[in-house]
Amino acid sequence: MRWRPAAATSAAEVARAGHAQGRGTLLAVSGPETLTAGQVKAFLSPAEAPFDTSSVRYGIRAYRLTYRTVTPQGAPTVATGLFVLPDGGPRRPALVADTHGTMANRDYAPSHAIEDPTGRMSPYLHASAGRAVAAPDYLGLGDGPGRHPYMDTASAVTASVDMLRASRTAAGRLGRPLTGDVYATGFSQGGQVSMALAKALQAGADRHFRLRAAAPIAGPYDLEHAEMPAVFDGRLNGVSAVFYLSYYLTSQNRLHPIYKDPAEVFRQPYAGIVEGLFDTRHKDEDIVRALPPTPKELLTDAFYARLQHPTGVLLDVMRAQDTTCDWKPEVPVRLHASAGDRDVTVANTLSCVRDLERHGVRVPVVDHGRADHFGTFREAAPQIARWFNELEGTRP
Repeated sequence: MRWRPAAATSAAEVARAGHAQGRGTLLAVSGPETLTAGQVKAFLSPAEAPFDTSSVRYGIRAYRLTYRTVTPQGAPTVATGLFVLPDGGPRRPALVADTHGTMANRDYAPSHAIEDPTGRMSPYLHASAGRAVAAPDYLGLGDGPGRHPYMDTASAVTASVDMLRASRTAAGRLGRPLTGDVYATGFSQGGQVSMALAKALQAGADRHFRLRAAAPIAGPYDLEHAEMPAVFDGRLNGVSAVFYLSYYLTSQNRLHPIYKDPAEVFRQPYAGIVEGLFDTRHKDEDIVRALPPTPKELLTDAFYARLQHPTGVLLDVMRAQDTTCDWKPEVPVRLHASAGDRDVTVANTLSCVRDLERHGVRVPVVDHGRADHFGTFREAAPQIARWFNELEGTRP
């Protein structure tokens, strides 16, 4: 991506400038990168895994936003995200809140996507269908300072709400004021975040935004009863499970006292390197190569057993992320998943359905069958773009 220079010269200066202002304050805009509709279609059609591009109608203009938000502890910080406008369509577009999946390298984040373009695929898809898109990098990714608090749902939601606020300001400055309608979607980690964000928006997180629909994809909604058991019973791919577990445990330990020494959790030689691997600078594929292929080889015997029967702080940490489906949506919701997914088991989605049913809401599940994790995303995202089109078309 080639971006025009930002208004501030460094993230530190941007942070100092914004700390006297409120959450969601827009501090800098870089861009745009522009693509025609044809270029969007080409971008979404890699030879190895092309997307359905039938919803693409417009070119796009993409911007990197820097804005003010808060850390998990509530201290002021800054974050970045990708804001995309359709090059055409209504002067006042609705907004898609698009939350990305797991990534350990900060340059994979949507506002950068230097090493891997995956983080831009869904934002470009939805913008080319005619809606503006706010795709937060989350904390500690993109140009955000520090490390990413992986799977800390609360801070992912605050960063996402504040990205919506910054996008609202940017849209006004760019002559494309937003309607205030928000359609929430996200994949994998972002599937869980999008459900939590939808819950927060319906509850009134910001009076300027009205939730209209939610369509999460393959989210880990139930760590305690679905995702974590699948790590140990063979439903998940061992290499993926090792990556997620290492990222999750090292990140959560910075927020909660799970362990004092990595050697309590990880076998040697991994105990000596695992925390350094998740410094936001290592590429995901390099992290995978540095770690063993199975959780049994990664974890000590004692922690391997503890993780199968969590108690205390470890159980509290899991349960803190497992309430995203515990609400009563007043808008249409569709869940996308695949029985063939060996990264995030479909049991997460079935658990989410049960949570919603306890509130009297029956939510349809679109099962993409034998598709793997990324394949679920590739099949679901275009369907969601078309569904949002249908829903928006029915509004007066």
